[in-house]
Amino acid sequence: MDCEMKMQSNSAHHLTPGRKPVFELLSSRPEVVDTIFLAEEGAGLGEIITKCRETGIRFRKVPRTELDRMFTGNHQGVIARLCQQRLVDLEELISGAGSSLFPLIIALDQVQDPGNVGTLARTLHALGGAGLLFPRDRAAFLGPAAAKAAAGALDQIPLCQVVNLARALDACVEAGLAVYGSGMEDDALSVFESTIRFPAVLVLGNEDKGIRPNVQKRCEALLTIPMRGGFDSLNVAQAGAMIMTEMLRRQAALSLPDILRKI
Repeated sequence: MDCEMKMQSNSAHHLTPGRKPVFELLSSRPEVVDTIFLAEEGAGLGEIITKCRETGIRFRKVPRTELDRMFTGNHQGVIARLCQQRLVDLEELISGAGSSLFPLIIALDQVQDPGNVGTLARTLHALGGAGLLFPRDRAAFLGPAAAKAAAGALDQIPLCQVVNLARALDACVEAGLAVYGSGMEDDALSVFESTIRFPAVLVLGNEDKGIRPNVQKRCEALLTIPMRGGFDSLNVAQAGAMIMTEMLRRQAALSLPDILRKI
């Protein structure tokens, strides 16, 4: 039965159902687990909850009907949702930034819409960017919806998931990366007029609340797009694409003297 549960996919290859398979995953490969879903009324799940806490894996208690919609087989009140892409650690992401064609990391602060994440990944990959950095909690699941919007980009760029985004940005600063945020605050600078250093990190915030204050404190400057047509904001994927493109233009301009010296 356990072997059967491991093999079943129910057209959802990112799910692993069953108590024993899920416990084995938490014990041997917790890094591949995104979230554990538990039946609210399920008994005998204490061992799995304890393992989640030990490994830092988030878990949610949901009605059994929700589990039934996720997986139509015998899930025994437990389903693990897996990360579909290979993740890199923060040190690897930072070390690779400087050698990227476009030395820019995009950090997502609780961006919830998987379509936005996928679109941003596609734009970043198209421009030659260094990778995506995002927190474990309150982040969009990089599943089918994100993969569709990314059109293959999520399998091509480095992805780094961290427990604490603010501390991860501190590590980026210590490694010599410049950290910028996107915002509409009064002290934000026009992306077309500001000075930008590379390698860099661009932080994009939640669709409704923007960048959290504790994360914003890590940004040396906030970049904004001048709005002349009456709107007061843009979709995070649109704004991110525009800022990335201007940053790429700046990076190309910085590289021009080196190219001229070689002629």
